[in-house]
Amino acid sequence: MTLLKPKLSREVAEMLAAGGPVVALESTIITHGMPYPANLETALAVEAVVRENGAVPATMAVVEGELRAGLESVELESLAQAKDVVKASGRDLVVAMVRRQSAGTTVSATMLLADLAGIDIFATGGVGGVHRGAEQTFDISADLTELGRTRTAVVCAGVKSILDIAKTLEYLETQRVPVIAYGTDEFPAFFTRSSGYKADHRLDTPEEIARAMHLHHRLGTGTGLLIANPIPQEAALTPEFIDGTIADAVREADERGIGRKELTPFLLARINELSKGESLKANIELVKNNAKLAAKMAVAYAALKKG
Repeated sequence: MTLLKPKLSREVAEMLAAGGPVVALESTIITHGMPYPANLETALAVEAVVRENGAVPATMAVVEGELRAGLESVELESLAQAKDVVKASGRDLVVAMVRRQSAGTTVSATMLLADLAGIDIFATGGVGGVHRGAEQTFDISADLTELGRTRTAVVCAGVKSILDIAKTLEYLETQRVPVIAYGTDEFPAFFTRSSGYKADHRLDTPEEIARAMHLHHRLGTGTGLLIANPIPQEAALTPEFIDGTIADAVREADERGIGRKELTPFLLARINELSKGESLKANIELVKNNAKLAAKMAVAYAALKKG
């Protein structure tokens, strides 16, 4: 059976054909993660960071039912302003295609599309994880199971402390996913540089991580890698501040009965309101920081493949 592949932009197609560095980017940060025009400005800024560090960005999305890897500026702007765009996890892609909908792709969907397109590295903000109370709700993000079956390396700032970080790390171990912290011994918690949990592994340069990727793929394990890149110190929020803000938002969600797919968008929006915009600023900076590391990894990884 022939696998479906996303339509590549000209720039992405040329770079992949040449065996050069390409970095996949998700699109839910555009469609559901930030208000307009901050979403468009962030998307363009993140793509610029990838280019500045020697790689080509490939923003993933579904555009009127068509799988896409790489969007033009006008398409990014249209996606940023659209009101009827759905949010697509890996399981939702086929319905969006059948209905000819446009969709922002989550981490799991972006990983899948990147793998189909032949793109090895993906930069995002944070991945989903095991939600608090999952022992009752079974609320575990599809991002984690996709990491266990798709070979894409995902560069993120860890996971948000709205999640159960300890259980998330345990689940990743069960899925056989290497968790590598960049330049730190601690696993980061998105808005803060430390979660209080030790990372399984530490590597200190993009070149070392690229070599780990190369060897991991040669072992044929079939899983992705999670690269945890702490938010820059100057952009980080204090644990006391963000943990208190998150606790207030979680309590409000419980009181209002908000759960499942609606929970994370609600919590992020409410945390931004309660923090008076500080969490949004931190979010933008950490995404750019992850794009920078991913691009450097992609350059090193492309050189290894050619060698």
